[in-house]
Amino acid sequence: MAIRGAGGGSIAVMKRVVALIAFFSLLFILFTSGAFAQVQTQLRVIRASNVGQSVDPPLKELHNELKTLFNFTSYRLLRDENLSLSLNQPVSISAHEGRIIMEITFVGLHRNVAELRMRVTREGTDILNTQVRLSPGRTVLIGGPKLREGVIIYALYARF
Repeated sequence: MAIRGAGGGSIAVMKRVVALIAFFSLLFILFTSGAFAQVQTQLRVIRASNVGQSVDPPLKELHNELKTLFNFTSYRLLRDENLSLSLNQPVSISAHEGRIIMEITFVGLHRNVAELRMRVTREGTDILNTQVRLSPGRTVLIGGPKLREGVIIYALYARF
């Protein structure tokens, strides 16, 4: 009888160990899947002004959106960056001669919508701090700081 009791006890212990291993494996999968999430984005840094009436060729597709949101006659592409954003890993982009810096951080993915934190500094001082939700295939336009006779506009597009 003592042998059967010991064997039955070891089966119960094995079941608990297997259950614990399954539980911790599930937790590991859930936490690491979020940690390895990435969002592919395109960031265009645009200088908008009322000096002239030109639109850089790469901005032709955005021109209608730009002119409905912003009252400028000229749009010049300053930077065009493809970024691979990882969860909670900020990426910094210089907008103009290193004086204006934009920092983008991917903070979450909810129901196929990426949530991004965007922070713009000029010579170390915060001038814009916002959070946006970006759907795949959509562009978000954000009016930024003044630059000479115009302003900077950030166009953010997501692919995920």
